[in-house]
Amino acid sequence: MPKLEGKAVVITGAARGIGRAIAERFGAEGAKLLLITRNSPLDPVINDLKSRGVDVEGMAGDVADTTFAKEAVDRCLERFGAVDVLVNNAGVTRDGLLARMKEDDFDEVVRTNLKGAFVMMQAVGKVMMKARKGAIVNISSVVGLTGNAGQINYAATKAGVIGNAVAPGFIVTDMTHELPEKVKESVIGVTPLGRFGEAAEVAAATLFLASDEASYVTGHTLTVDGGMAMY
Repeated sequence: MPKLEGKAVVITGAARGIGRAIAERFGAEGAKLLLITRNSPLDPVINDLKSRGVDVEGMAGDVADTTFAKEAVDRCLERFGAVDVLVNNAGVTRDGLLARMKEDDFDEVVRTNLKGAFVMMQAVGKVMMKARKGAIVNISSVVGLTGNAGQINYAATKAGVIGNAVAPGFIVTDMTHELPEKVKESVIGVTPLGRFGEAAEVAAATLFLASDEASYVTGHTLTVDGGMAMY
């Protein structure tokens, strides 16, 4: 039996990369999906999922906006009758060395990555508490555990959402594709498995925490990083 059969799932940052991989895996496991993005187009993801028979809808908006978060929860309730799972995946980077980082770059990362997770959790939490069930999975990062040069803002936000979270290492996405080759080589050099991870591997870990198989797992951070955090 599919692990998420009939469950209503909200996924933020679902248009590409890890978020899209999670949406594809959850859809394959029988979930009904409300996908959220801010800027990236959702149509390609939604059309692909619909072609596979997935019941899916999309919304565009700012996850750190309380009005939008409530609208998203209301839409999920109206369409699917429940909110069973929230995956907080929305995130941005504005990298720079501490001495040169602009305050706006710090604020934008904190607002999206940390406040956005809080606002969405608060919105779905009211529904889940009333139903006396539900799962929230935050997508953190190995950087939230180890820190990283030039990412004091990003590392702070990813440390902030650790609790019931998946902490990916360096994963093959559009974001990591833009890294200089020397940086990629350096990352692989401190990753015991000797490679970047795949978005599907993060999706599999997220599926576990969102499923009934993890019903007694809470407050846990599951690293999917090829051993990088223990190096």
